[in-house]
Amino acid sequence: MELNIAVLAGDGIGPEVIDQAIKVSDAIAKKYNHKINWKPALTGAAAIDAVGEPYPDETHTICEAADAILFGAIGHPRFDNDPSAKVRPEQGLLKMREKLGLFANVRPTFTFPSLIDKSPLKRERIEGTDFIILRELTGGVYFGKRGRLDNGNTAYDTMTYTREEIKRLAIKGFELAMTRSKKLCCVDKANVLESSRLWRETVQAMEKDYPEVTVSYEFVDAVAMRLVQWPSEYDVLITENLFGDILTDEASVISGSMGLMPSASVGTDNKLYEPIHGSYPQAAGKDIANPLATILSVAMLFEDFRLTKEAQAIRDVVNKSLAEGVVTEDLADGRKSYKTSEVGDWLVKNI
Repeated sequence: MELNIAVLAGDGIGPEVIDQAIKVSDAIAKKYNHKINWKPALTGAAAIDAVGEPYPDETHTICEAADAILFGAIGHPRFDNDPSAKVRPEQGLLKMREKLGLFANVRPTFTFPSLIDKSPLKRERIEGTDFIILRELTGGVYFGKRGRLDNGNTAYDTMTYTREEIKRLAIKGFELAMTRSKKLCCVDKANVLESSRLWRETVQAMEKDYPEVTVSYEFVDAVAMRLVQWPSEYDVLITENLFGDILTDEASVISGSMGLMPSASVGTDNKLYEPIHGSYPQAAGKDIANPLATILSVAMLFEDFRLTKEAQAIRDVVNKSLAEGVVTEDLADGRKSYKTSEVGDWLVKNI
């Protein structure tokens, strides 16, 4: 197979972890007789510095023409510390999701056998955890009307959803549940929010189309509590943008490190793969960032192109590196740590 993949390395540690993901991808492609054409493009603070825009039109053109997009991270402290900044790297992320129609964020949460005791949660609570949160990504309060009133002393942000926006995410949730344990949980706040009541009634109306799927409905605050009590009870969860943003970050610590979890953002025509961590500017340029989440995101990419052997080969070699202690300093736990590039080289050698 020949794949054209847009590469948006972005800011901070993004370029460093992307470099390792490309090395591993190329090793897999060589082993399984594939060809990958990498198409680099600017985004985030790097794009602002170059052209004054966090998601330039040229980058969008490259992304639209690609079979998939591999994305690093966005963000820089000089923008975080300037509340008056008119252009921010994160605006590029929202613009990219909207223009590419990436309406579903796919966030798996699972544990690694060799790292299970690094989790802040007890072993007996997290063993067997393997669930996926589908977060709606282009609607809700992040895209609703907002502004200031009363001479700037009152602020408002509006959470708006249409039935179609809910339905297209729910379809992906039902279809994913059918490939797994046939359990789907709709997460909302229907006891308070009108938008959540629309979520609930929309999903309820769809149950008849998927009679094999057992559907539950839970309030977001209850799910936030149960994720740290009984995470292994969940399989597929669907929710709106803001709730999903918060719950997926909560879920990410179950594995023991944010540097381990991959993700995908998908739409009707485009697919983007990225680690869940941020740009971690304090580590940028030091060759110490954990590249495994980005590399596991490539495994998700291969899986979506039905390259299951290739995806499993990546997951197997990552588990091998963890079991043998070939890890960056965030996972070394006082033992020898490896540089970002050294981890990548070790993975390539073992592939």
